[in-house]
Formats: sequence, structure tokens, C-alpha cells
Amino acid sequence: MNEFVSTLNGIIWSPALIYLCLGAGLYFSVRTRFMQVRGIGEMIRLTFTGKSSPSGVSSFQALTMSLSGRVGTGNIAGVATAITFGGPGAVFWMWMVAFLGASTAYVESTLAQIYKERDDEGMYRGGPAYYIEKCMGQKWYAWIFALSTAIAMGLLLPGVQANSIASGLQNAWGIAPAVSAAGIVILLGFIIFGGVKRIALFAEIVVPFMALAYILVALVIVFLNIEQLPSMIALIFKSAFGLEAGFGAVLGMAVQWGVKRGVYSNEAGQGSGPHPAAAAEVSHPAKQGYVQAFSVYIDTLFVCSATAFMLLTTGMYNVQGPDGAMIVSGLPGIDAGPGYTQAAVEFMLPGFGSTFVALALFFFAFTTMVAYYYIAETNIAYINRKVHRPWLYFVLKIGLLGAVTYGSVRTAGAAWDLGDVGVGIMAWLNIIAILIIQKPALIALKDYEAQKKDGKDPVFDPEKLGITNAGFWVERD
Repeated sequence: MNEFVSTLNGIIWSPALIYLCLGAGLYFSVRTRFMQVRGIGEMIRLTFTGKSSPSGVSSFQALTMSLSGRVGTGNIAGVATAITFGGPGAVFWMWMVAFLGASTAYVESTLAQIYKERDDEGMYRGGPAYYIEKCMGQKWYAWIFALSTAIAMGLLLPGVQANSIASGLQNAWGIAPAVSAAGIVILLGFIIFGGVKRIALFAEIVVPFMALAYILVALVIVFLNIEQLPSMIALIFKSAFGLEAGFGAVLGMAVQWGVKRGVYSNEAGQGSGPHPAAAAEVSHPAKQGYVQAFSVYIDTLFVCSATAFMLLTTGMYNVQGPDGAMIVSGLPGIDAGPGYTQAAVEFMLPGFGSTFVALALFFFAFTTMVAYYYIAETNIAYINRKVHRPWLYFVLKIGLLGAVTYGSVRTAGAAWDLGDVGVGIMAWLNIIAILIIQKPALIALKDYEAQKKDGKDPVFDPEKLGITNAGFWVERD
């Protein structure tokens, strides 16, 4: 089974998907006139404005819900893995994916807002399945995405997060993975059986606090190794292009692992971010496009960079060449994963580091599993629109809790391969879709900027803009 999953993973994450992720990001950057640079001020302003409603969450809650999905084990164990197999240069390519991916995040999140709808309980629902059906007109494609996402988010990806939590707790306190699995299942069950509002409230409280604390500790460690900072930055850039002696052998791996872990972490183009984006209460779809573009920056440029800087400034990392031989050996005997980051922080802050990273990993990964459930639930809601099948929600909950239990006690390699398969399938389906149906998102951006220039608080009118099938906005007017 492990060999089959590994082979499938290799096919899905072929160079074609790497080029598709980078190419789509570059294309959307040009089409939006690099809104991810021009609109930074607007991104920050919109993040902290807006209110929730009985049907939707606030912009900030939508941001934290999406960040709870983006900021997870990929930011800690994933960065360590990328450096292990791609060298320090993988960090540069993660940054590149974030910079280009912010425009992709804008397009997919704006489309989710344009084509969102209310479910049977009056809550906003939306995402790739909704905009594929309404904009592309291909219901079969929408169903494939919905089913793939429900399986990926409900069964394949939670195991990665659970595995990292169990590994981190075992490293810090020697807690057996089986015990960790039981605790995670109980806590997760309490949250996911509580509905969307409880998920949003939980994310709003936990995610900002833990992310800020993690970045602060990283800054302390970098400051304690400040003399290493210039050479570390130079190492990242040199090895990204094969200019650093010893890392030329992993140049191709740097691009592959940087993009792979970058997409896994910030999820730009993957199709997961549009789900919480659609749940936001806003007057214009572009507002959530801006906010979700900013969330990509927070995830990769801040949190992922924090992990990378801690590993590289302390030297607590390994780099493995294509032949399996170790090029750099900072921590012999430790597998790529949370152990590297824990060792780096513990080295600089004895008695505190390992425990802190274990706690950070727990909260990051736990909130990510909560976000996974919400995204999977939204796709079940899409499947249930015409024929009510309430039992599917219960099956999803039980399946996700089972996947968490399984992932906690399995090897890290098997868990990551399953997770990568899930991410890859979603990315293929979603990026192709948004490349085809991009026009409404670009029209919305132009309309938003025009209204802002006139001093207005932009309001969306799809009929005026020639956008069809945006039923929610027509009925709202």
C-alpha cells in the first residue's frame, strides 16, 4: 500500500504540476497587474473591517478560518522536510510560490464569493465545486472536485497533521502516539460537532495568538544568532539557483520541494481557501480576494520563514542528496519533521524549546484539522443540495476521526504521501478550472478598484457587470 501511494504521489506531483502552480501564479499576477504588491495596504485594511451576520462570518474570522487550514504542520515539519530533500534553496521557492500564489488565491477566493449561496440552514456556502458548476457549467467536473475534496480533506490530509502532533508530543514528553490519538479525537469531536460558528470562534481565538507567539520565538532565536543572518540569507539564494558548492546536486529538488511544500502550506490554487472565503459577509467579492491573498503572505513569508530561519541559523538541519547520501548533517539520526525544529529551539532555549514547538505544532495542526472538516463538510453540502442525505455528515465526522487515529500511529512518510496525493489532486482540478473561468474575478477586481477610486465603499452588482448565475447577489439586491 505504501509503495502504491508513493508511486501515485510521484505521478501526481510530476514536473507538470510544479510548472502549472508557478505558471498559473505568474499568469494571474500579470492579469491582476500584480495586485499582491499594489494592494498590500488594502489587504491589511480589509482584514480588520467588516462584521459577521447570522448567515456569514466576519472578514477577520474568514481569514483565521483559512489560516487555520494554511498554518499547520506544513509550516513546521513541512519546511524541515523541504530543506532536507531540497536544500536551503527550497525556502526561496516557497517564497516564490507565496508571492505568485497570492494572485491565484485572489482569483479563486473572489470566484467563491461571486458564486456562493445559502444552504438549508441559511449559512453561506461556496468553493470550487460551486463556481465550477455555475460559471463553467460542468456539473460532472464540480462533482469530481467535491468528491475528491471530501475524501482528501476528510480522510487523506488529517493523518498528516495528527502524525506531527503525536511525533511532537512524543519528542517533548514521551507521550505514546496512541494516547495522543485518543486526546486529539476527543477534542476534535467536540469542535466539529459544534457547527460553523464554533469553528470560526475557535479559529479566531487560537490562530492569531499561536502564530504571533511562534514568530516571536523565531525572532528571538534569529537575534541570538544575528551574526549568522547575512550568510544564511546568501545561502538560501545561492542554493536556490545551484550557485552554492555542494548544493548544485539538489537544484532540481530545491524547486520541486519548495513548490510542493509551498503549495501544501499556503494552499494557493489548491482550492481549499475559497471555502472559508465564501463564508464571509462582505459587500463586494473582491474584498475576500484581497484578504485571502494576504493570508498566503502570513502563512509562508512569516510562519514558514520563522521555521526556516530557526533551522538555518542554528544549523539544526540535514540535507540529503539525490543518491541518499547526506550533504550536510546537522542532526544525524533524526528524521525530517518536527524533531528538527524542536532540536533547534531547544538548543537555543534549553528547557523551553522542545515543549514550545510541541505546543505550537499541536495548536497549528489541530486548527488545521478543524479547517479540513469544514472544507469537507462544505463539499458534502454541495453534494446534498438536491437530495438531502444527512447521514453523509455523520459518515464524514466518523471518517475524519478514524483518519486522525490512523495517522497518529502510522509512520510519517506514509502520512505525508497520503496528504500529498490529496493536495495534488485538488490542485490539478482547481487550477485548471480557474484558468478557464477567471474572467469574473478579474472583472470584479476592476470594478472594486474603480469604485474605490470614486471614494465609495464598493458594492457588487453582477448584472451591471455582465456576470451571470451569481444568484445570491441578485437576490440580495
